Amino acid sequence: MARKRKASRDQKVEVLGLLGIGLDDDEGHRRLTTGDNFVLVGGSEETHERMIDSAIHVNEALARRGKTLESASLPEIIEIFHDVAAKQGK
Repeated sequence: MARKRKASRDQKVEVLGLLGIGLDDDEGHRRLTTGDNFVLVGGSEETHERMIDSAIHVNEALARRGKTLESASLPEIIEIFHDVAAKQGK
């Protein structure tokens, strides 16, 4: 039986796109928004709008750093998400 190798902190993780899934839709609407590197599905109108806003802010933050989602490291992407969430008051 093959052993699974534990990923090291320095191992490169490639992020190709972002997927946002809203689970709080009780209105029966089907919401879908796509962008250059994200797909957002579901959620109430408010949740879906917040996901769109977050995706836009993440892309803007990446652009300010001169990065793309594919070229940014996982720690950078996590940092950007934390910054975006903090600015949105979450």
